Formats: sequence, C-alpha cells, structure tokens
Amino acid sequence: QVKLVESGGGLVQPGGSLRLACSLSGSDDNIYTIGWYRSTPGKQYEWLAHIKRSGAIEYKDSVQGRFTISRENDKKMVYLQMNNLRPEDTGIYYCDTGGFWGPGTQVTVSS
Repeated sequence: QVKLVESGGGLVQPGGSLRLACSLSGSDDNIYTIGWYRSTPGKQYEWLAHIKRSGAIEYKDSVQGRFTISRENDKKMVYLQMNNLRPEDTGIYYCDTGGFWGPGTQVTVSS
C-alpha cells in the first residue's frame, strides 16, 4: 500500500511558476515509476511526465522544456517544477505510482 499526497498548487498568472510536491508513504517495494497527471473538464488524467526508479525521465511534448520532474528517494518526495505556465495548464494535478493516486492539487493559471 502506498499513500500519495500532492501539494503546492494555487493561483498563478500566465508566465508564472509553481512547484508541486508529491509526498509518498508506504513500502518502497511499491514505489517504482512516479508520474504526474492533470485533469481538466476536457481531459481526464492527462499524462504529463514520469520519473523511473532509475532516474530516467520522460515528458509530454506540450510541457517539455517548461516542466521539470525530480525525485528525492531518501525523502520519498517527487516534485514538478512548472515554469512559463499557460491558462491551458489549469487543472487538478495528481501524482501516481503503481496505480495508487493522491487526492490532487488545484492549479489555476489566470490573469
């Protein structure tokens, strides 16, 4: 069993930045690839980026160069640094590992 909790969301102007955090607790045996996803009224659980236990990283094309995923294995934390945010980045952001999901954190990009 793994529990995830996201934090760091909020209201930001276009072009601004936010740093999301995902705190994980539970057995390390269940923590492998950790992904960040976003839900909007038009898209449910849109994959954005993931980081594997090896450290290998992949990004969705639309966030490549703007978002950076990182992890601190010893602290069981994963981060998503989001720069140059756009209104279309608005949504609820979730982290996931092995089918376990957090409750999400709201990100609103608006002037």
